[in-house]
Amino acid sequence: MLKQRVLTALVLVPIVIWCVFFAGDPRAFALFSGLVVMVAAWEWTALMRWTAPLARGAFAAAIVACLLALQFLPLSTAELLPLYATSLLFWLMALRVVRAYPGATALWANTGVLLPVGFILLVPAWSGLVQLHRVSPWWLLYLFSLVWGADTGAYFAGRAFGKTKLAPAVSPGKTIEGMVGGLCATGIIMVAVGLHQHLAGIRFVAFAGLSLLTVLASVLGDLLESMAKRQAGVKDSGTIFPGHGGALDRIDSLTAAAPVFMLGWLLGGGF
Repeated sequence: MLKQRVLTALVLVPIVIWCVFFAGDPRAFALFSGLVVMVAAWEWTALMRWTAPLARGAFAAAIVACLLALQFLPLSTAELLPLYATSLLFWLMALRVVRAYPGATALWANTGVLLPVGFILLVPAWSGLVQLHRVSPWWLLYLFSLVWGADTGAYFAGRAFGKTKLAPAVSPGKTIEGMVGGLCATGIIMVAVGLHQHLAGIRFVAFAGLSLLTVLASVLGDLLESMAKRQAGVKDSGTIFPGHGGALDRIDSLTAAAPVFMLGWLLGGGF
């Protein structure tokens, strides 16, 4: 399994880096991330326990239509604020649902709820990634670094010190000690970038606060997908990435982190 994960990462990482920095056309990253989101949309229908290919394809096509509308409609960044604010509101509600699991399952584990949730998960996340890439590929890399750093730090700290379960009913392997380790890892990244940007005073406090909130949101995004998979009775959302599961497994943290970070970026006027 570890060998598969490493080999898959060795293929994926150069593709992502090329799309972010070297493609020469920002639409390359929008297209690549759009393809990943399209596959994630297909996988989300499996978590809704849909089996008909036509219905699953229609949902994925509807997601793609939303992405195309956001790509080609002349929307200003200010006009996208409600999209990211809606996402933030959703994640605040999702926090309560995750904490209550398996309670209140009857209220959300049905198509009537999970169908619109799929749109709220995927569309603002894709928009946040694309908009941040337009601001600067380096700031997009910072967002990726926060998510990757939190995940890596949590993994190693959890293995070394993990004792207290974070959300045992949702994801028994995650611990509070692991989450603290992830926060410490991302704290190092955040301080390094803040110093590089010469942020000081209230600007540094705002930057640190947004970074911390983004990391916590990434943890929640991971937990929400774990909850949906557990309810659906599956281990991974898909098998497209050997050793890594599905596309949704790879972007679950970003579904929350990207719109939250972009909302804070826009409200704060950037850094």
